[in-house]
Amino acid sequence: MNRSDKKDFFHKALGILFWLLLWQLAAMLLDKRIILVTPIAAVKRLCELCSEGDFLKTVLNSFLRIGGGFFAGVIAGTVLAVLSQAFSFAKAVISPAMSAVKAVPVASFIIFALFFLKSSALSFLISALMVMPVIYDAVSKGIENADGKLIEAAKIFGLSPMKKARYLYFPSLMPFLSAAFRTGAGLAFKSGTAAEVIGQPDFTLGDMLYRSKIYLETADLFAWTIVIILLGKLFELLVTSLLDIIYKRSQHYKINHNLKGGVCSDE
Repeated sequence: MNRSDKKDFFHKALGILFWLLLWQLAAMLLDKRIILVTPIAAVKRLCELCSEGDFLKTVLNSFLRIGGGFFAGVIAGTVLAVLSQAFSFAKAVISPAMSAVKAVPVASFIIFALFFLKSSALSFLISALMVMPVIYDAVSKGIENADGKLIEAAKIFGLSPMKKARYLYFPSLMPFLSAAFRTGAGLAFKSGTAAEVIGQPDFTLGDMLYRSKIYLETADLFAWTIVIILLGKLFELLVTSLLDIIYKRSQHYKINHNLKGGVCSDE
């Protein structure tokens, strides 16, 4: 870790400590555990929850459903963006739908979906829906920002569509996709948990939040919120790392060298 990284880590740690101290002070001044518990009480309750038999089942249920919804949204958003960039008619049809998905409140989608789906499938669907337009915008911008000269050179040297996707468009997409994955991961967990709160499927994070509210278990509410935040950050780290790995493994050639030489050979 270099000096700049150490300084950045120190500033982040200092910021987190500031908000924890502010939370502690507010809880002490209010002195009403039914409304606001201290950070220590929340962490203590979290440790107790971790030792309970249903904790892992609850975490895995939500993590797998919301994670599955995220990847479904990534696939759907990517396919729709490619179609929109390839065909003007497809863009005219798809673009308004993406705008509508971004504009409609999450609660409206959740309530409407309850007419057709079991509550256990809600978090998957809602996560996918919320992630899809984010990925759609990222892929569309990446394709639009691809180097026109390299694209023309690829046509001249007869690169296949697969190679053009890997060595021309993927590098152009990466900055947009990296940001979209970070945004989408957080959005998936927020919207997915909200769907679980409304649908109340058993053994899910949203159901635990709802039960905490019903029984006025404020320590539980904060503890489960901490779990959701940690899972969201963990999932963000996993998907961004996966994207980086896929990108690095896909780039087996130096595209500029290949286009100038007119050949594609392993380095």
